[in-house]
Amino acid sequence: MRAVVCSTLGPPEALEVQELPDPAPGPGQVLIDVQAAGVNFPDTLIIEGRYQFKPDPPFVPGGEASGVVIAVGEGVDGIAAGDRVISVGTHGHFATRLVSDARTVVPFPHEMDPVTASGFVLTYLTSHYALRDRAGLQAGETLLVLGAAGGVGLATVEIGKAMGARVIAAASSPAKLAVCAEHGADELLDYTSEDLKARLSELTDGRGVDVVYDPVGGVYSEQALRRMAWGGRFLVIGFAAGEIPRIPLNLTLLKSCSIIGVFWGAFSMREPERNRALLEELFDWYREGKVRPLVSATYPLERAAEALREITERRARGKIVLIP
Repeated sequence: MRAVVCSTLGPPEALEVQELPDPAPGPGQVLIDVQAAGVNFPDTLIIEGRYQFKPDPPFVPGGEASGVVIAVGEGVDGIAAGDRVISVGTHGHFATRLVSDARTVVPFPHEMDPVTASGFVLTYLTSHYALRDRAGLQAGETLLVLGAAGGVGLATVEIGKAMGARVIAAASSPAKLAVCAEHGADELLDYTSEDLKARLSELTDGRGVDVVYDPVGGVYSEQALRRMAWGGRFLVIGFAAGEIPRIPLNLTLLKSCSIIGVFWGAFSMREPERNRALLEELFDWYREGKVRPLVSATYPLERAAEALREITERRARGKIVLIP
């Protein structure tokens, strides 16, 4: 099989495509012929050794993929050869063949194509878990999405609308904001040319926002927190800007608001039944046209470094996918 290999921790340019022996599924595993692999921000951290999970080199990066099951190991029930499935994990997915733990594999709807499926689970389930379970977002509330044109950001715009919220999309260019508008955002905010705090006050008549979804970190986190409504919820998703903000905790006292961490990966392992229920609701919304994943670019395995650079330099809109 062919695979992207991280032999030495470092930047995307250090990755190589290599020929590796075809894997075989062991007990509780399935072998998948990969049709597409989603590219995500954690992939850029794992290859540099800066993520919570640190596989030892050499390893194959990539946290999600779609494909067709071609063999199952002993003890696997409910999955058979020929099934179209999505696999998620910490690494191993940037390859033409993939062995996955059967517990991390789910069939995807026949209405969904493999490219869309390959970039669906990590972004949409992270966002759905954040809004539904962690924030308890209610219809009629105001949701601010930072980094709204990226993978998780755009998913959050769509899910927020599906849940009945008024969505304010914040991004770094008019072109990115145009994509957010196409996916249902009610209000647009360019935080490179507008004052974030002043604009949020204007958009909410001084009341503030009920929920902030922040996958970016950096200088805008505190500004958004200062424009929270009374009893608001600030969701910590990640730090794509590279800077982990230091928040004055007196702000939570003054607003009687909450700062809430969102770690979907751990949740999915601890509460698999609840995780599956959230995914089924997302699949229903996909069938109904309420969520419309955007794949803005596809690359072959040989250009994996370029795909990862699109993520690290925050040029991506929606999802980027590798096609083995």
